[in-house]
Amino acid sequence: MLKAVLVLGFAVAVLAAGPALAAPRKHKPMQAAPKPARDGEAEARLIEIYKLIGQAQARQALAKAEALVADHPNFQLAQLVYGDLLTAQLRPVRTFGDVPDTAARSSAQLLSELREESLLRMRALRERPPEGAIPAQFVQLSAKNRHAIAIDTSRARLYLFENGPNGLKLLADYYISVGKSGIEKASEGDLRTPLGVYFVTSNLDPKSLRDFYGAGALPINYPNPYDARRGRTGSGIWLHGTPPNQFARSPKATDGCVVLANPDLQRIIRTVEVRTTPVVIAPSLRWVTPDSVAPDSRRFADVLQAWRAAKASGDINRVLGFYTPDFSVNGKSLAEWTPLLQVELTRARGRDIELKDVSYLRWTDSTDTMVVTFGEVTNGARSGPIKRQYWVRQGAQWKIFFEGVIG
Repeated sequence: MLKAVLVLGFAVAVLAAGPALAAPRKHKPMQAAPKPARDGEAEARLIEIYKLIGQAQARQALAKAEALVADHPNFQLAQLVYGDLLTAQLRPVRTFGDVPDTAARSSAQLLSELREESLLRMRALRERPPEGAIPAQFVQLSAKNRHAIAIDTSRARLYLFENGPNGLKLLADYYISVGKSGIEKASEGDLRTPLGVYFVTSNLDPKSLRDFYGAGALPINYPNPYDARRGRTGSGIWLHGTPPNQFARSPKATDGCVVLANPDLQRIIRTVEVRTTPVVIAPSLRWVTPDSVAPDSRRFADVLQAWRAAKASGDINRVLGFYTPDFSVNGKSLAEWTPLLQVELTRARGRDIELKDVSYLRWTDSTDTMVVTFGEVTNGARSGPIKRQYWVRQGAQWKIFFEGVIG
């Protein structure tokens, strides 16, 4: 049914210029401001309209489209569909966004962006993740990771998960916008969205932000240590909302941030936890069964336990065998960091170490990396630091190239 929409096409009445472009009609005026909306509600209503059009139920589709734009007059894609349905009452439509030639020329870029947005929304909702599947990056999450986010930039989609006793459960998914120049951020100002494994670092009060950021913002830790190792630069990558005059932005419209409709962002803000919620941003997500990542989890657990045993032994040379020569933390090289490690080993006096709440997140591009977070508690102590390590596969071995205390 959704596919039929692409064949039928629509005509446009309202683009950036607003209702003035609409075909003559006798309908009630639109409301001046959008009503509060539940997350995903506006998109679900739009998809229902698409389905009705695919079923040749134009009258019902028009009524629902009119209600949708009345509730959300700043939802440009909904306005486009509504205008097309109005035009269809006067003449046959030729294509999606079938505006008069003069309007098409003056609004060519906006039309193209809205068409792309429509295709991406329909594709993501038609090609659903397999039931019970998870993104391959989530090798193991601890109970501390109560939620997780995965972003598929090829589908302009963000997936929100809850992590419970039975593993990850998909709670919701939302349309998103990324950088004007696409993905794979490399430098400051390149207008690209970074790819990798990140964490939500804070929750910015919307009262402290310009209207441009909408309902709020969740910064992430770009550049992370793997980015820094590769010389990636830039900062200020956030998940944030839209300004009041826009319900959603076009698929490639940001300076590098990930942008959602405000109701969708508000749901995420209410749900996720600062510092513990991972955010995977991928060119495309590979969905796998939880059982299929279990062997990787077990194999890496053996590596991590070998590091733990080496550290518990107090043998500095044995411990250093787990680190790369180019290891770096807070600007310190491995040679500069080694005395600090030696102090830590001396203080532990060879006591055993327990690793608690361990999580593994895997990122594979030109290299294979693992982001590991755990609590480290020395035998006899009541608590210990929370650490995050970045490991890289070198041949058949895993080595640590960054290690830091995060709590």
